[in-house]
Amino acid sequence: MPATRVAIIGGGIVGLATALRLQQRLPQLQITVYEKEPAVGRHQTGNNSGVLHAGLYYKPGSAKARLAVQGVRQMVAFCQAHEIAHEICGKLVVATDPSELPRLHDLHQRGLQNGLSGLSLLSPGQIREIEPHAAGLLALRVPEEGIVDYPQVCHVMVGLLTAGGATVRTNCAITSIEPGWVLNGQYEADFLINCAGLQCDRVSALAGERRRARIIPFRGEYYMLKPDSQHLVRHLIYPVPDPAFPFLGVHFTRLIHGGVEAGPNAVLAFAREGYRWNQVSLPDLWDALTFPGLWRFLVRYPSMASYEIRRSLSHKLFCASLQRLVPAIQPADIERGGAGVRAQAMLPNGDLVQDFLIVDSAKALHLLNAPSPAATASLAIGDEIVNRVVGRLT
Repeated sequence: MPATRVAIIGGGIVGLATALRLQQRLPQLQITVYEKEPAVGRHQTGNNSGVLHAGLYYKPGSAKARLAVQGVRQMVAFCQAHEIAHEICGKLVVATDPSELPRLHDLHQRGLQNGLSGLSLLSPGQIREIEPHAAGLLALRVPEEGIVDYPQVCHVMVGLLTAGGATVRTNCAITSIEPGWVLNGQYEADFLINCAGLQCDRVSALAGERRRARIIPFRGEYYMLKPDSQHLVRHLIYPVPDPAFPFLGVHFTRLIHGGVEAGPNAVLAFAREGYRWNQVSLPDLWDALTFPGLWRFLVRYPSMASYEIRRSLSHKLFCASLQRLVPAIQPADIERGGAGVRAQAMLPNGDLVQDFLIVDSAKALHLLNAPSPAATASLAIGDEIVNRVVGRLT
């Protein structure tokens, strides 16, 4: 009997981790990963700040919370086993205004409910012992968080997959899917797994699914601390998130191979892979602007949308937002860095899909929302997907 053929569309870290977990569980499968770029991990995986998220922020009982807590421990173990650069340096979530103190205490309780270890509340003096230049009335220390080289994780995963007999096919954009499944008129599969990230809703439509949510691309831009100013941040410094706004807010991240990143903001990207203002895709822009959910979202958050655009265009305004956490930061201390694009699923009513969104059918599975902490949780997400599909592959 011929081996069951599984096609995984998307060669980011989630697609690769899913392929790896599937190979480990069912080594007899014929697994092929299809990636449209010349190499894997070129988009969300390779353009984030490389943080290992421990699951602090996420609603207890949600898939995000469960998979983040499982995933960070699995990812650390994977990095240790394969000698991948990583460091568990810990994070401070800092309250800089009295109005943030109740929310910080709520975060502490949420972290405990999610199973995080070693959480502690720090006084201003204790904050300065860890981060001498950070402001703060109170901070929550999260010792399980860290930093990692996600592109190196992907490189190792590809090596393990190919050594185990799987195929990772790059430069292979999937532009048509016929029932059966026949991809691009030539690649046949018995089962389809869609981990296409920024293109996942379009891939699901190619496979005959109704687009229940639309991917709206939000660009997150970063600044870098100049070398002479990097002493101002030792590890990870985050704000207390404001529940009135849908995004976390700018923060500081020390990078695994050196340097300190500050950001990101969140502005609508004019292309799904638009890392700069001048990168415009008319089909992508039309797809976003003709979606009623986007307009309902903008009506709901007009001041935030306006502020994010102004901050994107103003070096001084971006710096001012960083000074809330580290007052010593000055405009001369920072320079523009890179950017990432977040594949945010949005509903027609303007709500952002906050949790992972998985849609099953008889011969396919579509991962239609995999926001942060998807990179951290990728191996746990792979387990989750395999648990859902294993009965249909044996």
